[in-house]
Amino acid sequence: MSHDHRTTRAQQDGAKFRPLTVDRVRLEGFFGPRIDTICATTARTLFDRCIEAGMLDQIDPERPNPGLVIPFQHHNTVTTQMFWDSDFGKSIETAAYALNRHRDPELEALCDQVVDAYARLQQEDGYLNSWYIRIEPGRRWTNLRDRHELYNAGHLIEGAVAYYHATGKRRLLDILCRYADLIDRTFGPGEAQMRGYPGHPELELALVKLGRATGEPRYLELARFFVDERGRQPCWFDIEAEARGETPDQFHFGTLEYCQAHQPVREQTRVVGHAVRAAYLYAGMADVATEFADDSLSAPLNTLWSHLVDRNLYITGGFGPSAANEGLTFDYDLPNASAYAETCASVALVFWASRMLGRGADAAYADIMEQALYNNALAGLSLDGTHFFYDNPLESRGDHHRWKWHHCPCCPPNISRLVASVGAYVYGVADEAIAVHLYNAGTAHAEVAGQSVTLTQRTDYPFDGRVALRVEPTERVRFTLSLRVPGWSAGATLTLNGAPVEAESRAGYLHLTREWAAGDELVLEIDLSPRRVLAHPKVTVDQGRTALMYGPLVYCLEEVDNGADLNSLVLPDSATLTPRAIEQPAAMMALTAPALRESTDSEALYRITPPARQPVTLTAIPYYAWDHREPGAMLTWIRREGQS
Repeated sequence: MSHDHRTTRAQQDGAKFRPLTVDRVRLEGFFGPRIDTICATTARTLFDRCIEAGMLDQIDPERPNPGLVIPFQHHNTVTTQMFWDSDFGKSIETAAYALNRHRDPELEALCDQVVDAYARLQQEDGYLNSWYIRIEPGRRWTNLRDRHELYNAGHLIEGAVAYYHATGKRRLLDILCRYADLIDRTFGPGEAQMRGYPGHPELELALVKLGRATGEPRYLELARFFVDERGRQPCWFDIEAEARGETPDQFHFGTLEYCQAHQPVREQTRVVGHAVRAAYLYAGMADVATEFADDSLSAPLNTLWSHLVDRNLYITGGFGPSAANEGLTFDYDLPNASAYAETCASVALVFWASRMLGRGADAAYADIMEQALYNNALAGLSLDGTHFFYDNPLESRGDHHRWKWHHCPCCPPNISRLVASVGAYVYGVADEAIAVHLYNAGTAHAEVAGQSVTLTQRTDYPFDGRVALRVEPTERVRFTLSLRVPGWSAGATLTLNGAPVEAESRAGYLHLTREWAAGDELVLEIDLSPRRVLAHPKVTVDQGRTALMYGPLVYCLEEVDNGADLNSLVLPDSATLTPRAIEQPAAMMALTAPALRESTDSEALYRITPPARQPVTLTAIPYYAWDHREPGAMLTWIRREGQS
């Protein structure tokens, strides 16, 4: 699954492709019901569980100070209670997207209650961090490396921007602009400023969103400063550690690779350290590259991208196999049963991929965005919207299940805000071009070449490869419309108004430049034939095994369909994979195939004769839907016939 990282013509021309805001896109089809579940259930659930955990007590100065609720860890340097502002920020963002789709006065009132608490909490100079105001006052900006101070600010900013777009209410946006102004005064290259940057990248993305929403270029410049300053010597994290009376080698994680401060970003060539921090940083780099047409970031971004997707990415779009550092180990280390593959990491990968598309349509990025979205990320949220995966193994003995909440509940609001805002990842719009990155039934409204254009998709994707796209400009208008042909597809055909049409094929997209009129309709037929995928031989745990895919979806076996001892199943290379509609655990397509089951009746631990085999029918379901029925084992990589 290697990718050609060529520079597109759009990148060469410096075109800026920006996503449509969520209020400009309404999805139905595959993601519509998932978003409706977030509107009806998940958005409220996030607030209820945040408040139940005590977060509002810490944030609201009118409530009794809760003190330390969650014990310190990592040699008494960190408690996840320090991250609570980020959880509320992402929960507000999720609620904003839900309110955009379905106005809910009770949910809006709940958001306003939290906004009011933050208004009371904010200090006179604009500072806004509940931990350093109420629990540990007087120590702001003393440990950027470990304590998520600027990370929290980023998530609050993103929540504020989304809430403004959804409701038109400026109060939270104004609160966070005051805080962003303070951060801008505090950090930078000036003589009286601190040259620090976020220990956990995220604020970079938020500042770009804030700059776009407000038109204030200072926020974009600050994002660029944080990207440019990271990893420079002398390292800020060492300076602040010494100011605290510590030595740099007392850092719990041992290496600054963990927080992406080991090298300046333009010198980085390998994805290392904490997976979520890495992908957030690269997403911020890509945003800065787009906003400032900074080609000096293109080479490192492409090199880092290649290192991840060609050597370190699970087939599900997850990455980071190790629980010890929640991140990377060494190339081709992709264990299945112990895979960490944090939900937040795949969410961050979607963010990074979407921002790599800011300089032009390139399926090398969009295909991975789709892969991470439909598989590892989507598995993190239960179908009923109430339970969550933090880590995402590709094999389970039956003891891995979604949980209600977590002492570090970063994943629930993160996957929720992604799914609720997934419409923003479908299209990219430039001055005279629209790129269609993802396929899902729904309607979008864009401004291109000075005209308003409505785009309507009709499709049952990802279970059907037919996509009808209707173009409705207010007046006839000339622009380029680009449609992605997924790299996994065996082929695709395109018609315009019922007749075959010639389109330029470039970087995995079909590009049509013409004068569009109301009612023009493109039909893209994508080959969705089920397929087997083999891993690189250096991924030793997957040698002699195959994974099954249908369209963008990775499939897995569950004990409830196939019985116990899933590793006793052997799939012949010649077996036909047949899609079949099922209703449980939800309406979707399963894959069935004739297979063999090896007998496990013998009690002998070792033997000299191969076990007997019996013919069976294998049933696989999409990976995102596993663990919704009877508890049991799960397997993604299946033994092939004749292989050990």
